[in-house]
Amino acid sequence: METLLKDKVALVTGGSSGIGEAICRLYVKNGAKVVVADVDDEKGMELVKDLNQNGEVAHYFHTDVSDPDNCKNLVDETVSTFGKLDIACNNAGVGDGETLTGDKDIQQWNRVIAINLNGVFYGMRYQIPEILKQGGGAIVNMGSILSSVGFKTASAYVAAKHGLLGLTKNAALEYAASNIRINAIGPAFIKTPLLKEIDDETIRSLEQAHPIGRLGTSNEVAELTLWLSSEKATFCHGGYYTVDGGYLTQ
Repeated sequence: METLLKDKVALVTGGSSGIGEAICRLYVKNGAKVVVADVDDEKGMELVKDLNQNGEVAHYFHTDVSDPDNCKNLVDETVSTFGKLDIACNNAGVGDGETLTGDKDIQQWNRVIAINLNGVFYGMRYQIPEILKQGGGAIVNMGSILSSVGFKTASAYVAAKHGLLGLTKNAALEYAASNIRINAIGPAFIKTPLLKEIDDETIRSLEQAHPIGRLGTSNEVAELTLWLSSEKATFCHGGYYTVDGGYLTQ
């Protein structure tokens, strides 16, 4: 076992599959204890069972990040289970409907904003006071390449991810002197369940939109998340770190 996160306790929202699952696995591999938070109870409990094969290092907790009480309860559950909170990865997110802004369904807009933006605020609102008790720690917010550019038919997602980046920067300003490292990651299009409803032709088009000529993998995003969560990143505050196959160089 590697030890970048030895003796650390982390929580990961949206942790049962895709990027979140990869982060949970890498955190545990590097010595952390992890609370997997998600709304998919079956997948979440399956992941925890797998992670706990060699000891009690993971715990599942049902969490809807659009509900502030759920976010508070998640932090409380983490402390109750593992005694503290050092690291939080606010990864939970949903995709947008493929409609133009003038046709966007209001409920769809509200759902995307509630999960992808409000959920990150609710998370940090309760994570930060607990991390302060440990004398500092790390928060990684999962943004997107769409935190800095637009994408037709995804106005709610783009707005939420832009807001996430501003929120990350502001919180980093407020807590840098208190030794909480708060940063955002900007993945491009990654092979995750979020893309499962996209047809093959669109997938091929997305692949070619990246100079590298392919989509990214969850593990590639997880490796960057691990680094930002570790003591290797002690001078990183308020950053926006892309893992995008060159997408934003264009």
